[in-house]
Amino acid sequence: MSFRNSYSWLDRCLHRLAFSTRSAQLGVADLENRRFRGELASTSAARPIFVTGLPRSGTTILLELISRTPSVATHIYRDMPFVLTPMVWGGFARRFAKADKPRERAHGDGIQISLDSPEAFEEMVWMAFYGDRYRGDTISPWTAVGDQEFLQFLSDHMRKVIALRRRDKPTASRYASKNNLNIARVPALLDAFGDAVALVPFRDPVQHAASLLKQHQRFTAMHRDDPFARRYMRGIGHFDFGDNLKPVDFGGWWSSRASSDPSKLAFWLEYWCVTYATLLEHADHDRMHLVGFEQLGAASGLAALAHAAGIEGADLAEQANILAPATSREVDIAHTPADLVERANGINARLRARCVLTDG
Repeated sequence: MSFRNSYSWLDRCLHRLAFSTRSAQLGVADLENRRFRGELASTSAARPIFVTGLPRSGTTILLELISRTPSVATHIYRDMPFVLTPMVWGGFARRFAKADKPRERAHGDGIQISLDSPEAFEEMVWMAFYGDRYRGDTISPWTAVGDQEFLQFLSDHMRKVIALRRRDKPTASRYASKNNLNIARVPALLDAFGDAVALVPFRDPVQHAASLLKQHQRFTAMHRDDPFARRYMRGIGHFDFGDNLKPVDFGGWWSSRASSDPSKLAFWLEYWCVTYATLLEHADHDRMHLVGFEQLGAASGLAALAHAAGIEGADLAEQANILAPATSREVDIAHTPADLVERANGINARLRARCVLTDG
């Protein structure tokens, strides 16, 4: 099923309304705090889990793994489009809830989703408070998150997601998100939430860059064919590909980049290098954990991941059936600078040395 056919006329109208009324939704969120005061008072947002990395690094499979454990609560597709007021919208939406058959997501990568699948909507909260940061060609990294109003809102939002999921999953007690743009703020996020952990997946750089290029080409065509698809991805804060592309400007690399054409492999490989070289600078942080995509399916992988995330090992081991062996595809690097490939491989070796997983 195409992106175009996945959303009815009414769905599209609701999404346009939601994307154009963020300020009003912040006010409704305050009323939501009062309306559900009792339920939220008994809900803690302690020990959140932030899954982040460049797209195509394994963030989706990590979220799938941890979301299926008894203690974890995440956003799901049913939370759209009024993500900023999840409990109010959830109560309304439940009255019209319908069965939903799994279908392949827009990435065309074989991953099946339904309205109850976990998904990445957290960036909409950041956009509501930091809108100016998204107006240029790139997104600047956060050095700190000092806005107390925002931090309170995000903490309240986490509790609301947990409370909402508890209605169907009573054991849910920890908020988890997959937000690729959290790569722009990992140390700041961990400083702001002193008991949080960040899981940062990575994979072979050439394979990863080739996958990023393929998705960029796919979404570029989709955005030009279907303007709603472009508005939808922009509205939920996905600036990863296509006409919405806004890379994170780590260390000011954008103005001096050697590869300026996102239709070329070299562009994505250079972006990979600056991203993961920056994340390596924070690898000593005891709550940031590098997760090797290729090692995830190894015998010891899930046990190590469970320890890093603070999840019961047995709970995570039960999800092993959704893992498939990592595959490699032949990638033409004949027109990609050899020194760039060498640089990427060197960073990858350093990442693997710091990875919480092993090949055993």
